[in-house]
Amino acid sequence: MSGTSLDGIDAVLVNLSNSLPLQLATHYQPFDSQMRSSLMSLHLPLHNEIHQAQLTGNELARLYASSVQKLLVAANLSSNDIVAIGCHGQTIRHSPEQGYTIQLGNGALLAELSGITVVNDFRSRDIAAGGQGAPLVPAFHDKVFRHINIHRVIVNIGGISNLTNIPPHEIASGFDCGPGNLLMDEWCMRHLSTPYDHNGDWAASGKVIPYLLEQMLNDPFFSLLPPKSTGRDLFNAAWLEKKLDAAQRAEDVQATLLELTSQTISQAIQQYCVGAKEVYLCGGGAHNRLLHSRLIALLSSCSVATTDLIDIDADFLEAIAFAWLAQQTIHGKAGNLPSVTGAKHSCILGAIHQT
Repeated sequence: MSGTSLDGIDAVLVNLSNSLPLQLATHYQPFDSQMRSSLMSLHLPLHNEIHQAQLTGNELARLYASSVQKLLVAANLSSNDIVAIGCHGQTIRHSPEQGYTIQLGNGALLAELSGITVVNDFRSRDIAAGGQGAPLVPAFHDKVFRHINIHRVIVNIGGISNLTNIPPHEIASGFDCGPGNLLMDEWCMRHLSTPYDHNGDWAASGKVIPYLLEQMLNDPFFSLLPPKSTGRDLFNAAWLEKKLDAAQRAEDVQATLLELTSQTISQAIQQYCVGAKEVYLCGGGAHNRLLHSRLIALLSSCSVATTDLIDIDADFLEAIAFAWLAQQTIHGKAGNLPSVTGAKHSCILGAIHQT
C-alpha cells in the first residue's frame, strides 16, 4: 500500500486462512525525494505527463518488488509460498464523477519481477458500476472488526481520513471525511523540512485560528452527503494557500490544520454514526498524540483507541486490507460495499496478472 501521504510503501506478508489475519512480516520502504516529487507533479497536468506516468509506474513496480523480496527474506519463504500480491498502486488522479481513477504501479511488471500473481486496479470496477471506487477498506473492516453487540467505528487517518461505521445487526457504511495528514505534512515540510509533525508537537505550540478554520470547514465537500471520496485533486497546497494571509503564524496554521482533521472526523461520526460506542484509529495519524487527544475530547460518548487494541497493527491495517481484497478477487468474491461506494451492485474487484 502506498497512499495519499506520499511517504512510502507499507508492505505486509499475511496469512488469511483463519478468521483474523496473521501478520507474518512487515516492511516500510520510504520514497526518496525524487519519487515523491515525481508523484506530486503527476497530480496536476504537465508536459509529457503520459510518458512520465508510465516511467514512474515502472519504478514503483520495482520498489514494490523490492519490498516483496524483503518480506520473503524476513519470513524465510520463497515466491512459490505466496498465493498473490494485492497492490493498490499510487493514486495520481481520482475523478469518479467523470468515470475514472488512476493508480500507478504496473501490475504486469510486478508479477514478472516477483514471480507472484498480482491483483491490482481495484477501484475501476466499482466506478464502472456507478460507485466512487473509494474507500474500499470498509469491506475488510466489516469482516474483521464487526462485533455482535457493540457499535464500532474504524477511522483510517492517512493522507485522507475515512471512516467505517459498523453498527450491530445493520449494514456497514463509510466514506472519506476529508484531509487526514496530507495538509499538515505539507505545511511541516515547507516550514520545518520534516515529513510530519511528530506527536503533533508543533501544532501544540500554536493556537487555532477560528476564522481560518471556519473558511476551511465551509468547503462544499464537507456538506456533501455520502457516498463521497476525495484526494489531492481537491485538498492540496493550492487549496490551503487560497485561505491564508501573511499575518498568520506558521505554528498557528498547523494547529488549525490539526483541528480541521479532528473536527471533520468527529463531526462525521456524530452525524452518521449515531450510537457508536467504540472508535478505533489506524494509519499514520493514529500516532499523532495531539490529534488522538482532540478526538477523545470531541467524542466524549465513545472510547477512542488504536486498532492495536483489537489485535490488528494500526500501521499496516490498510496494507492487510488489500491483501484481503486480493484474496476476494482470486476466489471470485465481491470486494466492495455498495453502501459505502454508492455502486449499483457488489463487484469482484481488480485485474489479475497471472504468473
